[in-house]
Amino acid sequence: MSHPDFNLLATLDVLLTESNVSRAAKRLRLSPSAVSRALARLRETMGDPLLVRAGRGLVPTPRAIELREIVSRLVPTVEAVLRPVEKLNLKTLRRTFALRSSEGFVESFGPELIARVEVEAPGIRLHFLQKPDKESKPLREGIVDLETGVVEDTTSPEIRAKALFRDRYVGVVRPGHALSEGEITPARYAAGRHILVSRSGFDKGPIDGSLESVGLEREIVTSVGGFSTALALARSSDLIATVPEWHTRGIRGDLFTFPLPFRTQEFAVSLLWHPRMEADQAHGWLRGCISDICAKPPGG
Repeated sequence: MSHPDFNLLATLDVLLTESNVSRAAKRLRLSPSAVSRALARLRETMGDPLLVRAGRGLVPTPRAIELREIVSRLVPTVEAVLRPVEKLNLKTLRRTFALRSSEGFVESFGPELIARVEVEAPGIRLHFLQKPDKESKPLREGIVDLETGVVEDTTSPEIRAKALFRDRYVGVVRPGHALSEGEITPARYAAGRHILVSRSGFDKGPIDGSLESVGLEREIVTSVGGFSTALALARSSDLIATVPEWHTRGIRGDLFTFPLPFRTQEFAVSLLWHPRMEADQAHGWLRGCISDICAKPPGG
């Protein structure tokens, strides 16, 4: 019995992700003909066509679909096993890490993270990317090294996660706003004019559900895509912003913040990464830095 060629696993992983020989060749830094030959060998070895022609493209067979998640988990494990372990020297390391997060997170935690990196690993550069959606594809394809966010049902099952902190929503208004004085009741809060933070427009969020449970409804005047924008609007208007307390701790110091006068659910903000980076020492060091900084109390 001949032994399988484990080098084909990496090619299979990329082919199943791309369903396109040319794109797979580009990612693998091989010629399209080399990838086509590898695909032919995979078909012969596995006894399945894996990808079949459909119009101008290729579509996966049922067997290929079945294997996609298995192979995506297996390849990083094999790479980690075969990678030689070297002692990490942060002072001489030259590397760029891409971190995808919200603007509010970067504004609150970014300055301290950058300062720590400059002291401990001056050759490392941090590339902060905006987070327009919750798609796991950038982590899976290596476009992004790390990401922060709430783990949800849509998060790919292979993605690793570590909770950074628990958060809750608070109300925020400008100094001198009517809500900055006196008792804030659910009715007073709901009677104000509100900013909704939503990537999808004017869909109702968890705050609206909590208000409905006590028989109230708020008036949403405008919708924005991020918490920083919501705070900027609240800063220069009579609108009410409702934002995560810990997440925005560094960017609302000049505003009046108050606890919501009704029950809302806390949520965990986590650090996310792909398992291919699990054994990477520099990546692990950076994960530790972010965890340490996020665990500190404001001003700590």
